[in-house]
Amino acid sequence: MPTSTAGALFLGAFFDELTRWGVREVVVSPGSRSTPLAMVAYELARRHPERLRLFVDVDERGAAFFALGLAKASGRPAALVCTSGTAVANYYPAVLEAESSRVPLVVLTGDRPPRLQGLGAPQTCDQLKAYGDHVRAFRQMPLPTSDDAALAFARQAAREACIAAGGESDAAGVLATANGPGVAAQPVVGPARIAGACEGGPVHLNFPLDEPLKPDLAVEGLFEAVRRDGGPRVMGSALLLDPQEAARVAALFEGRRVLAFAGEGSCATELEAARVLAWAASYDVPLLADPLSGLRRFGSSLVIDNYDSVLGAGGSAAEELVPQAIVRFGRYPVSKKATQMAASGHALQIVVDPFETRDFNAATDVFVRCKPIEFVDALCRLRDVRSIAPESDSGRARGEAGLEQQAFADAWIAANDAAWARIAAVDDVAEGFEGAFVRRVVELAPEGSCLFAANSMSVRALDTFYLKGGRPLAVLCNRGLNGIDGTVSTALGAAQHFEQTTLLTGDLTLLHDLNALALQRELRVRREAAAARGDGAPGAAPSIVIVLLNNNGGGIFDMLPQQSDDPYFERLFLTPQDVDFGAAARAFGVPYRIANTVPTFDEAYRELLGTPGISLIEVRVPLSGLKGRYAPYWS
Repeated sequence: MPTSTAGALFLGAFFDELTRWGVREVVVSPGSRSTPLAMVAYELARRHPERLRLFVDVDERGAAFFALGLAKASGRPAALVCTSGTAVANYYPAVLEAESSRVPLVVLTGDRPPRLQGLGAPQTCDQLKAYGDHVRAFRQMPLPTSDDAALAFARQAAREACIAAGGESDAAGVLATANGPGVAAQPVVGPARIAGACEGGPVHLNFPLDEPLKPDLAVEGLFEAVRRDGGPRVMGSALLLDPQEAARVAALFEGRRVLAFAGEGSCATELEAARVLAWAASYDVPLLADPLSGLRRFGSSLVIDNYDSVLGAGGSAAEELVPQAIVRFGRYPVSKKATQMAASGHALQIVVDPFETRDFNAATDVFVRCKPIEFVDALCRLRDVRSIAPESDSGRARGEAGLEQQAFADAWIAANDAAWARIAAVDDVAEGFEGAFVRRVVELAPEGSCLFAANSMSVRALDTFYLKGGRPLAVLCNRGLNGIDGTVSTALGAAQHFEQTTLLTGDLTLLHDLNALALQRELRVRREAAAARGDGAPGAAPSIVIVLLNNNGGGIFDMLPQQSDDPYFERLFLTPQDVDFGAAARAFGVPYRIANTVPTFDEAYRELLGTPGISLIEVRVPLSGLKGRYAPYWS
């Protein structure tokens, strides 16, 4: 059988199986050696747009972060396709982020056939295990052939890739019928997901491909060959907390004042958040809620949103606020003070996570290997619901045994309320301070929309000024490695699952990923194609407003030990770049507004909300004096 036909059938079986096991999106970085992968994926997306969406991004680094955003927002594995050589290396930063944040990515790299390896062939290097131990699995694929055994292997390789990548694709099994492909149980995506918690990771499959590279897409059975009717099924491996273990954990609370850290990854859905809140109410546990925890949208008194302002230098706290046991869900919070308090060594540390402690402070005393939702459900089952006082508006347990814990919770609530008054005063600031604009974003962003925060000062400002009980938002951020790399691309990827997304970023982060604005054309092409099809599906024309807090440099260093009046400080750390972002926006066809006061910002933001594609609002704030501007809200 000709190579073009064999390659088409082999890759057709592979991509068909990927979609049966939950992959719904593929991002293609154009190149020559990856031609068969790209064309077969394109053909599947063309024939069955309900099964697969295809995006094209010419910047491999940005493409990988775009796919990261797709997977982060949906919880499902997203696929990536690139050519050989340095293209593979350009995916590396996003692969590292996916590993650390447990985001399911399926990386598909084209490669030269074995006969060209090690002989100086152009665009050829050793791509075996190119990402080392940073992927959950690696598979070197064989040269495509079309016998039944080879096609069955192609499907098996796709299944194994999705299983290894994890995410929502294997949450409830896969169904199939004799008349068509299996359809994965639909996970919670888009506005229904209130945080970017994932339980997957990246996998890498390397495809050696020989000429002729153009596949025969007209071959019969392109996507149906050796498909198994009846379909595969993934059996769960949930790590549950049985009643005896739950009782032993609850016993650790006795006689101790218990505090909980709810970091990134605590709650992925509203239902999970409700159960965590029910547990907190049952046990009178204050929840220090990171902005990425999914809990700040709730107004419960036990949701402590201003803890960074309550805590003093080094994580110090008033005596009545010092915990004797800390339960941590997910990562450590954004707040350095909270992390310092946990690392002080004075409290029993209980970490709840299905895989690892993620404890860079090595402070863990008890590791409970399960999901936060399993933990709280098991502990709630221990409590007799009849013991909850009906007159308590929070439903917190009463009784002599819980009086000390109740007093501890009340002290945190009072301290949090006092900090709220200080933070809310930022609403009276009209210009010159980032916090005032962050507050306006949180207050004006449409209900159910995505708010994507960059790292550095953006996420810290959000931590301070995103007060609980406001509009329900899906708050995301690349906190895995805390980097600025690929932030815009990731946000644009996540935006494909929302009608409205707001990216909150600083100037260096935007500059680092400025090429992502070139996706304005890709988004326009997709809108036009959807309009031509009469496709009114959600996500056909997403709106992305980038709010740029431009202090013309690395203002965060003004708050770090490097701060100095010596000349080296500006040159090496503040690094002003003097970029004309208005000109950059025009170059990419991105609508641009400048707003240096809160009223003009409100006007510009309201105007651009709902505008299809990418738009940019620039807010210019001072580079120096950042520490002094934040001082009233952090002490």
